[in-house]
Amino acid sequence: MEKIMIVEDDKKIAEYLRAYIEKYGYEAIIATDFENIMGTFRDVQPNLLLLDINLPSYDGYYWCRQIRKESISPVIFISARTGEMDQVMALENGGDDFITKPFHPDIVMAKIRSQLRRAYGEYAAVKHEERVITQEGLSLYPERLELRFNDKVAQLTKKETDIIESLLERYPRVAGRQDLLEKLWDDQAYVDENTLNVNITRVRNKFQELGIEHAVETVRGAGYRLRITWKEGEA
Repeated sequence: MEKIMIVEDDKKIAEYLRAYIEKYGYEAIIATDFENIMGTFRDVQPNLLLLDINLPSYDGYYWCRQIRKESISPVIFISARTGEMDQVMALENGGDDFITKPFHPDIVMAKIRSQLRRAYGEYAAVKHEERVITQEGLSLYPERLELRFNDKVAQLTKKETDIIESLLERYPRVAGRQDLLEKLWDDQAYVDENTLNVNITRVRNKFQELGIEHAVETVRGAGYRLRITWKEGEA
């Protein structure tokens, strides 16, 4: 039975979500210690997280960043905030989807099922063995959110991992901007052009941590391409 963890400080909303989720055969756990969300997360080991933004002590963005250091379990933000930047921030901080309040419970369930299928079900990669994507000494471990080169390791966010995975899979071809947007964000209406640029810059910084300069080439009018042939002294 899949476990859904609910992080919502409005008790009525939390109980409403719990009852509705359990009606569909899932186990729902409500977090109550808002200063130790990570402790509850580690104890529960949920398959998916429903996360409010406005929380006591630390906001949902903070907790999502902490979760992404340890897990790639889907995170769906549920919030009364309706601004485009709030939704961009949710995705930028590691979220997978965003639902605005007030919400219809059927929409919540549809998004939960969609994310569970993507992460564990018919759309998920085979989980029998850990996936490793390797090219010319580079090794990407998507489930660990790690990029390795020689004896160096760079820790990645989920978005950074997705971008590098796309670049590796398309090498030596160009990964189009539109393709990257579709992979990273389902609802592109809330993503401005600069958001992808910011993430590409972060990816370049990760390569620099490994001692690799100029790893991601901008192909004007098309997208980005991974430059695999490292020059002497860049390793």
